[in-house]
Amino acid sequence: MLARSQFYSFLSIIILLIPLYGCGGVIKTTVKTNPTIKYTTAIHKDLISLPPPKKKIVVSVYKFRDQTGQYKYHPTATTFSTAITQGATSMLIKALEDSGWFIPVEREGLPNLLTERKIIRATRKNYSKNNELPPLPPLLYAGLLLEGGVIAYETNIVTGGFGARYFGIGGSVEYRRDSITIYLRAVSTKNGKVLKSVMTRKVILSREIDLGVYRFIRFKRLLEAETGLSYNEPTQMCVLEAIEKAVFSLIVEGIIDGLWELKNKQDINSPIIKKYLKERGSVEKMLYFDKEGNLKKVK
Repeated sequence: MLARSQFYSFLSIIILLIPLYGCGGVIKTTVKTNPTIKYTTAIHKDLISLPPPKKKIVVSVYKFRDQTGQYKYHPTATTFSTAITQGATSMLIKALEDSGWFIPVEREGLPNLLTERKIIRATRKNYSKNNELPPLPPLLYAGLLLEGGVIAYETNIVTGGFGARYFGIGGSVEYRRDSITIYLRAVSTKNGKVLKSVMTRKVILSREIDLGVYRFIRFKRLLEAETGLSYNEPTQMCVLEAIEKAVFSLIVEGIIDGLWELKNKQDINSPIIKKYLKERGSVEKMLYFDKEGNLKKVK
């Protein structure tokens, strides 16, 4: 058995190491989990809380590409896989829809859409009587084209950690910081002019915590115990958050530059827009529209 002094020494060190778990957050693990409807990012609430537009903008996205060209190795796989998700286009379309400012039209799967319309026309021609069915309505065209992609995925930007061990009892914490950078630009389909470009960056955090005991309690009696916890922020969720931030920035920057209009012009001084101006370091205290409809800034 442990001597009383040894027991209290062991207990005190364990108590001192417990806060190390707080560095990694509390993660509950269960054997069975249920699917969820969606993942809500930190910026999603701001995105859906934007003031409504005067008129929704029809927008098309052909391909929001992974332009990093990076791959990662999996020990259990025979080939390399891409380092980040290839579903950024779907994420961007969902963010545009959630914002309430845009009407996205299908362009990534345009060949499939055109093929299906051909099938409908052929079926109507072959099986309808006296061509009594009306023709298909024309496809909706977009006045705004969104381009860009994930341009950078940097790993191990910052690494570090700390640890402590006393008489074989101790623990350590290690962390790593990665980052994802996204560029998004709005292009006019009328003349090809780039109306606005925005850039967002999201930091990805990874943490690992280890606690362990390795010491001889008495002759030929060895006590050894280990526990640990690791947390890796999902890369695809970081891409989603950066995309939503880019859409949010594009909307607010477009309002300020007069590219699109608010339903209520007084919403230019809404708390959410003021919060964005403060974040980007703007010196304007208030924005307002004059009688001619021009945006004025009060510093």
